[in-house]
Amino acid sequence: MEQEMKFEEKIAALEAVVKKMESGKLGIDEMIESFEKGRKLADDCQKELESIRLKIEKVAGSGTEAMEGE
Repeated sequence: MEQEMKFEEKIAALEAVVKKMESGKLGIDEMIESFEKGRKLADDCQKELESIRLKIEKVAGSGTEAMEGE
């Protein structure tokens, strides 16, 4: 069973993919494979950031509503 990567691990993996691609040492097939891997990591990070943003807005909204009720 594959373990889910933490957000920080995804960012580090994405940075490694970018560095590898920027090296100029990849063949076209490796470049395509790296691009696909990087795109998936970037999409996963974006989804996670959106989820975090919604949670923060919910918490911040709850705090504002509590203060307005005082």
